[in-house]
Amino acid sequence: MIRERLLGIDYGRKRIGIAAADALWIAAHPIDAVDNDAGALPAIAALCEEREIDRIVVGLPLHMSGADSEMAREVRAFAAKLEAHVRRPIVFIDERLSSVTAEDLLKGRSPARRRKEKGRVDAVAAAQILKDYMAAHEGDAT
Repeated sequence: MIRERLLGIDYGRKRIGIAAADALWIAAHPIDAVDNDAGALPAIAALCEEREIDRIVVGLPLHMSGADSEMAREVRAFAAKLEAHVRRPIVFIDERLSSVTAEDLLKGRSPARRRKEKGRVDAVAAAQILKDYMAAHEGDAT
């Protein structure tokens, strides 16, 4: 079944992790992380064009109680700027544990390699955000 092409975002103050899923939703793939600076929005917009993205899924770091955290408010502000820049719908998904899951997946790597691949954790977290979104919406009609 053909679905929307998705881009996943794991927002961080230093880096923004990015992942993508194709229109079949078979898997979510880490792409990269971009520095969270003036070039972030144009870089994400270029990826949206290149990959023909239909919808962006942004992880929302809520408190364990489910209430918005300070970072969640920052993520919402970033997403509003991103949506105006890329002109694609943005949806949020609870991502309280996505970075922990990403770190667990990459745990077997040496400390030196992990330092070299700091952005990899962010991209893997973005892929986990997409996987969670796809799992939550797998039965939805297109």
